[in-house]
Amino acid sequence: MLAGTLLALPGGIVAQELRSYTVVGDAIPHSLTGASGDAARGRSLVVERSSTCILCHNGPFPEQKFQGDLAPDLSGSGSRWSEGQLRLRMVDASRLNAATIMPSYYRVDGLTRVGTPWRGKPILSAEQIEDIVAYLASLRE
Repeated sequence: MLAGTLLALPGGIVAQELRSYTVVGDAIPHSLTGASGDAARGRSLVVERSSTCILCHNGPFPEQKFQGDLAPDLSGSGSRWSEGQLRLRMVDASRLNAATIMPSYYRVDGLTRVGTPWRGKPILSAEQIEDIVAYLASLRE
């Protein structure tokens, strides 16, 4: 249980080798882990205020009083983007828009504005990326 808690906190990912992936067009078509993520865990990560999505995005999270308004609403994400497109946006949104303010959650090289807790390690693990992708893909309008 403690290990799971550490993974959910900023800087909690210990130095690890990133799993390889292939970008095809505007997507990473294959799971980083070789398996589908868990949508329930993904939702928990999305609404975790200390490190991920809800700081900038809003969506179907009625229990969350303060949601971000800097980025697109996550409602209907699964209708707008494929799992592969969602995965690339989580892994490295700068591949799609060099000027984005969205963090590269699964990239460590070539970054210049990186907080001390995240230097040399991804913000999220491959498993966490897949969990978030599973949840976002389930949001259909």
